[in-house]
Amino acid sequence: MQPTHSARADNRLLASLPEKDLTRFLTACETVELAFGAVLAEPNEAMRQVYFPTGCFISLVSKIDGQESLEVGLVGDEGMLGATLVLGVDTSPLHALVQGAGKALCMETASFVRELDQMPELRRVLKRYLYAVIGQLAQNAACSHHHVVEARLARCLLMTQDRAHSNHFHVTHEFLAYMLGVRRVGVTTAATALHNRQLIDYSRGDVIVLDRAGLEAASCACYEADNATYERMMG
Repeated sequence: MQPTHSARADNRLLASLPEKDLTRFLTACETVELAFGAVLAEPNEAMRQVYFPTGCFISLVSKIDGQESLEVGLVGDEGMLGATLVLGVDTSPLHALVQGAGKALCMETASFVRELDQMPELRRVLKRYLYAVIGQLAQNAACSHHHVVEARLARCLLMTQDRAHSNHFHVTHEFLAYMLGVRRVGVTTAATALHNRQLIDYSRGDVIVLDRAGLEAASCACYEADNATYERMMG
């Protein structure tokens, strides 16, 4: 693949690299189209590829007692899947699956590790990104414990919209239940409340954000805290 300026802008994490490093890095990447629901990583299994979303987003899910699931993170064009390799860990701690179909830059794990060894700036960027991710994971844990479902749903929809880059996106009841750690009836109740306030339109998994400012007001403070953590670390 030939590096281009548009590829630089498509992933914010890569966009922070110096031009020389970026050009080198992109020569080892392949552009792939990821399908909705595709599994990219399984807990405690070796990661074969790393992914830098450019037009998709990836759900990070933790299994509870081997049955129930809870989404603990969402990766879009602000980040990557496989950043733990910078710590020397080549297995995935979480289940990762595509929540929003679209393009990503992909690299074989062995190639990525070689680039890490030879590019100090890439290591520096990824260490700062990992710090931001750890902060967001902690924020998510506190949010799940302290905040009501309606506010948490508003936050999740804002996070999804940010990564979809559209007021209109698709997210199923199942994924929303993963995101919130509640039963589907809880999702329905919260979505109906936001719909009745004319903040969203929601039907058969299709979401239209009608009032972005109103949805931000309905969200808990964790949404702003997540963004602040990322901006502080990544600029």
